[in-house]
Amino acid sequence: MGSEMCIRDRSECDLLINPLPYNHMISLYISNGKLEKVPKIIQELKMNTSPDIVTFNLWLAACASQNDVETAERVLLELKKAKIDPDWVTYSTLTNLYIKNASLEKAGATVKEMENRTSRKTRVAYSSLLSLHTNMGNKDDVNRIWEKMKASFRKMNDNEYICMISSLLKLGDFAGAEDLYREWESVSGTNDVRVSNILLGSYINQDQMEMAEDFCNQIVQKGVIPCYTTWELFTWGYLKRKDVEKFLDYFSKAISSVTKWSPDQRLVQEAFKIIEEQAHTKGAEQLLVILRNAGHVNTNIYNLFLKTYATAGKMPMIVAERMRKDNVKLDEETRR
Repeated sequence: MGSEMCIRDRSECDLLINPLPYNHMISLYISNGKLEKVPKIIQELKMNTSPDIVTFNLWLAACASQNDVETAERVLLELKKAKIDPDWVTYSTLTNLYIKNASLEKAGATVKEMENRTSRKTRVAYSSLLSLHTNMGNKDDVNRIWEKMKASFRKMNDNEYICMISSLLKLGDFAGAEDLYREWESVSGTNDVRVSNILLGSYINQDQMEMAEDFCNQIVQKGVIPCYTTWELFTWGYLKRKDVEKFLDYFSKAISSVTKWSPDQRLVQEAFKIIEEQAHTKGAEQLLVILRNAGHVNTNIYNLFLKTYATAGKMPMIVAERMRKDNVKLDEETRR
């Protein structure tokens, strides 16, 4: 509301002769999900000044968020009518929208236009091209763009390696992804755990847990420091295997790796579900301790904990006293 008032005030003083404040407003609306307000701001902008390429690209982004192909195509026509040159962002947004709507022929045309506007000056556009071709299943084009990047820049950065390794994995080229990871290891020197986590996640997704463990040991020896995501990947991998001891071990490591844990409700629910299925009271006790140490015990957690004991046909020790110490209230479900 404050930003709108500011725009109104400046408009009344005739200060809005360039589109920048309007673009800022449109950007705010998009990031806050208030997409219905975008057309009105564009209307006001046109009354006071002319839209620029940023205006049109934001407008297209709003169309993409609403999955509105028809309006997006109308915006592109208006952009060309205004004698403004579309840039790589224009065509990247359109390509994404076409892919989402399975219009692969149109996506093929716009991705070509995007590549024509990609150069050394717009380096970030190359990673976008890799992702778009991956989503279209164009493996040859992904490899071609990567070779083009290597010819254009002296050295690829970590984010570009992450993008390319992810692309190869999505396209099912696991051997290619492993080779590229080894290349990154030999040339990068940053030991960026985000790159390692991409390959680790792929082993875990394929339930190759032993390979994932070996890989993790190797990267640690080479100086890569695992982070929360590393341990979280293992936690989910062992949750899928319903291996209570292992997932509790990795969950504990995950929480210990951060100063403050942002509770992951889905993970906690799934952990208690598997523990209850196995009537694993020891696991329930361990999980309660881990969550207590993370500062995340509440009535719901205790209810999940007690369900395991009920399934096992047992009663936990001094539960009311423990809840009092944890400053947790009993509810109807707890009393049952």
